[in-house]
Amino acid sequence: MGKAKKEEDAVFLRKKITLLRAFSLLVGSMVGSGIFISPKGVLKHSGNVGVSLIVWFACGILSLFGALCYAELGTRISKSGGHYIYILETLGPLPSFLYLWAEYFAIRPANSAVISLAFGNYILEPFFAPCAAPLPAVKLVALLGYYIVLILNSWSVSWTARLQNVLSVIKLLALTLIIVPGMMLLAQGHTENFQDAFSSQSLALDKLPLAFYAGMFAYSGWFQTSFVREELVRPERNNPLAVIVSVVTVIVGYMLTNVSYYTVLTAEDVLASQAVAVSFAQKAFQRLVSVIPILVALSCFGTMNGGIFTFSRTLFVASREGQWPPLFSMIHIRRHTPLPAVMLMLPLVTAMVCVGDIYHLLNFFSFSRWLFVGLATLGLIIHRYRHPELPRPFKVPLFIPVSFTVICLFAVGMSFYSDPVYVSIGCAMVLSGFPVYFLVISRPIPDCCRTTFYYLTLKLQVLLEVVRQEIRTY
Repeated sequence: MGKAKKEEDAVFLRKKITLLRAFSLLVGSMVGSGIFISPKGVLKHSGNVGVSLIVWFACGILSLFGALCYAELGTRISKSGGHYIYILETLGPLPSFLYLWAEYFAIRPANSAVISLAFGNYILEPFFAPCAAPLPAVKLVALLGYYIVLILNSWSVSWTARLQNVLSVIKLLALTLIIVPGMMLLAQGHTENFQDAFSSQSLALDKLPLAFYAGMFAYSGWFQTSFVREELVRPERNNPLAVIVSVVTVIVGYMLTNVSYYTVLTAEDVLASQAVAVSFAQKAFQRLVSVIPILVALSCFGTMNGGIFTFSRTLFVASREGQWPPLFSMIHIRRHTPLPAVMLMLPLVTAMVCVGDIYHLLNFFSFSRWLFVGLATLGLIIHRYRHPELPRPFKVPLFIPVSFTVICLFAVGMSFYSDPVYVSIGCAMVLSGFPVYFLVISRPIPDCCRTTFYYLTLKLQVLLEVVRQEIRTY
């Protein structure tokens, strides 16, 4: 009885994410701002409607390959942490730290800023139509939405997961309101926008890596359960099942959504639109003009929620592995949430929302993200040959990780030619982690510095608890 009580009172991340919650987390992370932002980027960089639809389908299949690779990694490596822990366990501490460095300073804050700005755009769209919403107002609402999600993730794991379930339903409803009218019009014979779909006049093969970036951004939540591996119930069963069902669902939904877009809008309409879903509603069904932007905004809110929920676990695991300050491995004693890790992104996301815009930020972080995702699946291949004795409850054919790795690294390399400026900035951000690793991480921290840091951390926690008690008393 006493032992059971001690285990109940112990502070650790609880196994509270069931199959349904894992499915909701994946769908909620994938379906969001991407499907409402990326169609313009995919079309612009692919050149015509036909190639853009092929890119969307190819990105879906590639995401399924990546999800299957990560599902196998999740059954072989039982720790949370996603890309970070998989790279650490398969390729070693230097590549994993470089990923962590790029994730904190480039990938995650820029990604969160993009989604937050999309949330701000769509939440204000009904109030300012047909004019564009003022940029300061968009940024203010974007930050407000991001802060609300931060508070929720700091409060409770269970409440965060339940909210994700609700928002996943809203995301699917938003897609349904686009798919159904589009399919109805297509069935009535409105196929004029698909005439000459593979016109070679505007075909831009040298820009296809950027089309790949835009398409994969829309699918990019397929790896989210790898960040919460330790919190999954029956991960050897639920993790592969959740990723397969969710990715296939999203592929079908995205293809139908894009066909609906092109049934109603011409290629010129899509390229000229700042909010494709709103342009669709204005032409397809006037009654949906005010409904769709709100649903899209809530979809973006759900994507922010899923992203913060998982990124905080990366910092938690990295600090536990000794590559990040120990403060971020601490869990709230009553709420069992990694509060310091949740709050760490606040200043960087705030800065990027204030000074950036959606498309520049998207180009900025895509290079780093897909470089390290490709390295993680390369690590799976290496790990198989180094540790053939490990149990493998789930295993994918070898051509899947090989194909995924080659395509990711090829697209990353080609993007230097397609967009040298922003890709070079992303590359420089990754390389800047080398001196930090060799000067700080690879050298042991002196005991006096470690003791001082622990002392200051404890004092800070005591101070925050005193302030919280004073506020409660007041």
